[in-house]
Amino acid sequence: MVSSISKFFTKMVDRYLPDPLVFAMILTLLIFVLGFALTPKSPMDLVQLWGDGFWNLLAFSMQMALVVVTGHALASSPLLRRWMGKVASIAKTPVQGVLLVTFVSAFACILNWGFGLVVGALFAREVARRVPKSDYRLLIASAYIGFLTWHGGFSGSIPLAAATKGNPMEKLAGIIPISETIFSPYNIFITLVLLVTLPFLTRLMMRPENEIIAVDSDLLREEPSTLRKLPPNASFAEKLEESRVLAYIIGVLGLAYIIIYFINNGAKIDINIVNLIFMVLGIILHGTPMSYMRAVKAAAVGTAGIIAQFPFYAGIQLMMDGSGLGGLITNLFVNISNVHTFPILTFFSSGLVNLAVPSGGGHWVVQGPFVIPAAKELGVDLGKASMAVAYGEAWMNMAQPFWALPALAIAGLKARDIMGFCITALIYSGIIFCIGLYFF
Repeated sequence: MVSSISKFFTKMVDRYLPDPLVFAMILTLLIFVLGFALTPKSPMDLVQLWGDGFWNLLAFSMQMALVVVTGHALASSPLLRRWMGKVASIAKTPVQGVLLVTFVSAFACILNWGFGLVVGALFAREVARRVPKSDYRLLIASAYIGFLTWHGGFSGSIPLAAATKGNPMEKLAGIIPISETIFSPYNIFITLVLLVTLPFLTRLMMRPENEIIAVDSDLLREEPSTLRKLPPNASFAEKLEESRVLAYIIGVLGLAYIIIYFINNGAKIDINIVNLIFMVLGIILHGTPMSYMRAVKAAAVGTAGIIAQFPFYAGIQLMMDGSGLGGLITNLFVNISNVHTFPILTFFSSGLVNLAVPSGGGHWVVQGPFVIPAAKELGVDLGKASMAVAYGEAWMNMAQPFWALPALAIAGLKARDIMGFCITALIYSGIIFCIGLYFF
């Protein structure tokens, strides 16, 4: 039955889901029309909001581009290739491959979402290379489906923000410790159930060999080595470019900073330190400056979607926030809820808002000012109210191709190649999220 459901959604997605850039443009127009129809803002007001917000995610866009580039460059180093190959070789059959990829990705996303996104996609490629007759599209989809665990993990942006002094919601909710969010019984239940059961869900999506769509063999080809052997008459500049001493000195400098960072900040991990770790290890493992640079050049091709699309979502986010449309959608659900249904209805409202604002931090800014006061008035646990927003964001990522871009860039696929599988995971995981929010 699960396979039939995924087949149906795959056919629908193949026919109707446009490229993610077109999807972002359509969302822009939809939010513009809804903002004009449902809020007091005039068309010129909305145009102003859109334009003002268009470049608000420049720093974040660069961070995500670096996630792809540094992660891909690190994985292309000789040592990491061998290591990932050995782990991928655990899978001997396509079934074992799907199970392994989903589990590794889900576990990695619990540790850190940026790490999980990149490692999951790269690991899926390694499994596809080593396991004959694998369904490459399903393997990459499985890697992205593992992303469902991220907001219940150690890098969940909403629970971490709620526990940080000076966060935007502190005046409304105070500080919400992670013992009431990440380490709460309901979150442990939801995250563990997803970690254990998602691999079996993706296994049920597998199709007979004769129904698997073949992929371009170039996508699975091993990248050429980035190392270069210098001729005896190499110039001083060329020797610097291929100098292991220079690479290792810079690597040691980076490692020293990383150690100091963790001494000063404990286990706090954000996307900047993840990118730095990827870059420093990549330089060390490639061994020379130009070997690393060649790997970066090869990886940079995959950042085109991020560069082109993120500004549109920045504009959409400010239109949602500045017009009050995000609060209107949230209140539509909140106003019909009671103390028992509030977390679930907040979860669904968060999923709806996430289609237009697929960012954990931005999501919290748009919905937090409406969810927190309503939760306090109804007597709902503020930690659970916050996590309901977080879960809705993670859940609807399965229908929103925004966060799939890094994985798709690494895999060389299009959004419609994997989204049919992801929508099937959306249905299943929605049940798990609702059970955890209602019964725990």
